[in-house]
Amino acid sequence: MSDSTPQEIYLSDYTPPAYLVETVELTFQLHPTKTRVISKIAFRPNPETDDRAFFLHGEQLNFISAKINGVEIAPELSAEGLTTPVPDAAFVWECVVEIAPQENTALEGLYMSNGMYCTQCEAQGFRKITYYPDRPDVMAIFTVRIEGTPPVLLSNGNPISSGDGFAEWHDPWPKPAYLFALVAGDLRNHPGTFTTMSGRKVDLNIWVRPDDIDKCAFGMEALKKSMAWDEDVYGREYDLGLFNIVAVDDFNMGAMENKGLNIFNSSCVLASPETATDANFERIEAIIAHEYFHNWTGNRITCRDWFQLCLKEGLTVYRDQSFTGDERGHGVKRINDVIQLRGRQFSEDQGPLSHPVRPASFVEINNFYTATIYEKGAEVIGMLNQLVGDEDYDTALDLYFERHDGDAATIEDWLQVFETATGRDLTQFKRWYSQAGTPVLNLKESYNKGVYTLDFMQETPPTPGQKNKEPQVLPIAIGLLSQNGGEILETTILEMTQATQSFSFDVPAGKPIPSILRGFSAPVVLHHEVSNEQRAFLLSHDTDDFNRWESGRILGEDVMLRMVRNGDAPDSLYLDALANVIRDDSLDPAYRALMMRPISQNDIGQSLARSGHVPDPSKIYRAAQTMEQAKAQHLQDTLPRLYAEMHVSGPYSPDAEPVGKRALQGAVLSLITRLDGGTQARAQYASADNMTQQFGALTCLLDADTGEPELAAFYQQWVTDRLVIDKWFGTQVSLAAPEKAAGIADALTRHADFDMTNPNRFRAVFGGLSMNTAGFHNPTGAAYNLLADWLIALDAVNPQTTARMTVAFQTWRRFDADRQTLMQAALERIAATKDLSPDTTEMVSRILKG
Repeated sequence: MSDSTPQEIYLSDYTPPAYLVETVELTFQLHPTKTRVISKIAFRPNPETDDRAFFLHGEQLNFISAKINGVEIAPELSAEGLTTPVPDAAFVWECVVEIAPQENTALEGLYMSNGMYCTQCEAQGFRKITYYPDRPDVMAIFTVRIEGTPPVLLSNGNPISSGDGFAEWHDPWPKPAYLFALVAGDLRNHPGTFTTMSGRKVDLNIWVRPDDIDKCAFGMEALKKSMAWDEDVYGREYDLGLFNIVAVDDFNMGAMENKGLNIFNSSCVLASPETATDANFERIEAIIAHEYFHNWTGNRITCRDWFQLCLKEGLTVYRDQSFTGDERGHGVKRINDVIQLRGRQFSEDQGPLSHPVRPASFVEINNFYTATIYEKGAEVIGMLNQLVGDEDYDTALDLYFERHDGDAATIEDWLQVFETATGRDLTQFKRWYSQAGTPVLNLKESYNKGVYTLDFMQETPPTPGQKNKEPQVLPIAIGLLSQNGGEILETTILEMTQATQSFSFDVPAGKPIPSILRGFSAPVVLHHEVSNEQRAFLLSHDTDDFNRWESGRILGEDVMLRMVRNGDAPDSLYLDALANVIRDDSLDPAYRALMMRPISQNDIGQSLARSGHVPDPSKIYRAAQTMEQAKAQHLQDTLPRLYAEMHVSGPYSPDAEPVGKRALQGAVLSLITRLDGGTQARAQYASADNMTQQFGALTCLLDADTGEPELAAFYQQWVTDRLVIDKWFGTQVSLAAPEKAAGIADALTRHADFDMTNPNRFRAVFGGLSMNTAGFHNPTGAAYNLLADWLIALDAVNPQTTARMTVAFQTWRRFDADRQTLMQAALERIAATKDLSPDTTEMVSRILKG
C-alpha cells in the first residue's frame, strides 16, 4: 500500500467554512503541458463561525504567484494546498498557477481527451485546476475567460463575449466548485430550442467531434422531453438562456451535471439506429434526464458536504426513474430497476463494502459513488413518497425548493420539509439514512373464523461497523386475491414500524391468497413460505405487474436452487406456468421478454449465501445452461410463431412499443439458437438494419459458442466506431465459456485497439470478465490474477477507475476456501503495490477486512 495512511473524514467533524466566496474570476491560457490559470476571488469571513484559519485546497499545481488585495505574498505550500495569513475582513485573492492537462491521465480536473480540453470536478477535481476552498458548501458566482487556439471554447452559464482566440462566460447562479466546467476543442453542434413554461426561449446544443454529428438527434429530443417533464411534474423551469451538452470519449463516469454545460461520456449521449441498441437508447434517455434534473436537485440546491451525496443523487435517480416510467411504462421500468438493485446494491449490502445511504465516514469520496448512494437512495425517496402520498409529496417538494433554493442542504433539511408539510415525525424513518444492510422481512399468515392475519418480523443482518440494528419503517404494499383469482383487497400500504407487527383483515369468504410487497414497495428480502403451486397461481392471476413477475422469478429461482443443491431436473410446473405467460398475447411484449430473461446466476449465489450455503459458480452455470435448454425445448412449438409476430417493419424507432417487440423477439431468438444451432440467428445477423438486431443475433451466436465468423465480420464493419468496438470487446468476454473467459480477456488486452487509459475500453474487457460469474470465478484463479495485474498497472494512471473495478472481488468471502485463498492472494498483491493510490488502498482494505 501507499507509504502514507490516508486520513479518514467523519461526518461528525463537519465545521462551516471559515471564509465564503462572493465571486470568482478565472482566466485560462490553454496549452497542453503549460496551461496557465489566473484566478481572482473575492473572499469574506463567514459570520457563522469564529474560525479564521485560511486554507485553500490545491493538488499537482505549479504555483507561480499570489496576491492579497494587490500585495504579493508567499503562502505556505503543501501537497494538499496552501495556507497564509489573511485580513479579518473581506479581501481579494489573486493567484497564478500552471497545470499540464495532457499529462492528467486520472481524468480529474482539467485534462485532454483526443486533443479536446475538458474537465471533471466532482467530487474534488477543482483543486487540480487552481487553489480554492474545494468543498460543496462554498458557493460563488463564476466568470470565466478562455484563451486558446481551439475553435470552440465553452464554460458554465451564458456567453458574454468572444473573439479571435478567446471566449468569456458568466454564470449568474452561485455554485460550488465541483460544478465548474470547461471544454475546448474542434467540435460541431447539433442545435435545438426549447420554450419554457414562462415563454422564455432556451438555446440547446449537443457538441461532438465532427464524425459524430449524425448521432445527436435522439439525445436532443430526450433533453427536450426532460425539460418538459420537469416543468409538468415538478414545476421546475430551466434558469439560463443556454444549455450545452458535450460528448467526451475519456470520462470516468457516465455524465456530469455542470451548470449549463453538461459533460457526457460519449457512450451516454451518442446514438444512431445503426450503432446503438434499444438498451443504449433507453440508457441515454435516462442519463440525459438525470443530469438535466440535477439542475434543481443538485445545482440550485446542492449538498452541504459529501456525506449528503445521497440527497442529490438518490432524489435525482428517483426522478429519472419516474420519467422513464412515464415514457416507457412503469411496470417494466420497476422490474428493471429492481433487477439492478438486487444485482448491484444487495450484493454491496451483503459484503465488506456495505455502508449506510449517508456514510458516517470516508477516506476517498470517489469510492462512495455507489449503488447504495444512488439506487438505495432512490428507494428511500420512493418509500417516503408512498408513506406520505402523492399530494403531500408534491407539497413537500415545493416547500423544499422554496426553502432551500441556493442552499447547500442536508438530509435533516430534506426530512424537515416533509415533517412541516405532513405533520409526521420522521425520526424513525431517518434510520434508512444511517443503518446499512438489507432488512430481511419474515412473514407468516393465519386464518381463523373469517379473520386473516399477517405476522411480520423484520431484522437487518450485521454489516461492517454496525452489529445491532433497530427496526426500520417499512411501507408494505399488499393485495388479497380469492381462490378463483379475483381481487378481494386492492393494493394497500401497511406501515410497519416495529420488529414484529401483525395486521388483520376480515375475509369471511375463505382464506385469501396474499400478494405481498407489491411494486417492491421496500428494499428488503422477503421470506414467505409459499408453495410452488401458489406461486404459479400468482403468476397467472396477480394484478400487480411487479408481483406477477416476481412470482415467476421466485418459482424459477426455487427450481434452480434445487438443481444446484440436489441435481434436480427443471420443474414442469415452472415451465408450464412460464409458457402460459409467454403465450398470453394480451401482455406487453416487453413484459413477456422480462419473464423470459434467464435467472441471474449472481442472484442464485446471493440466495445460497444468505441461506448459509457456499455457492459454486461452476455448478450454478451448468444449472443455468440446463434451465435455458429446458425452456427452449418446452416452448419449441411457440417460439417460431412468436419470433415472426414480433417482427417490426418500417423505419427504426426507439419508442416503447417497437422496443418491446424487439426485446421479446431477441429473448425468443436466444432459445431458438439452442435448438437450431444458430441458423435463425445467422439469418437475422445478415439481414439486420439496426444494431439491436445485429448485436442481438451476434450475442446469441456467441452464447452458443458458434459465432466466430460473425464476430470477425462485426469487427471489420465497425472498426472505426469506438463505441461499437467497446461492445465487440465486452461481449466476447461476458459470454465466453467459463474455462475460456480469462484467456479471451488476456488476449484482448494485447489487441491493437485495447487502451487501458480509456475507461470505456477498460471496463468493456474487465467489466465483461467480472460479469461472467463462472468465468471470473473459474477454479484456476486465472481471472483473479489477470484482473489484479491490470488494476496494479492502471492505478498509477487512473486511480478512480481502478478503485471502482476492485468491487469485482467484494464477494470473495462468499465462496469456498480454495477460491477465497486465490482472491485473497490477488487482493493482497494489489495492496502491497508501492505507492498505491488512496482510492484503491481504501477499497482493497475494506474488501480484505470485511
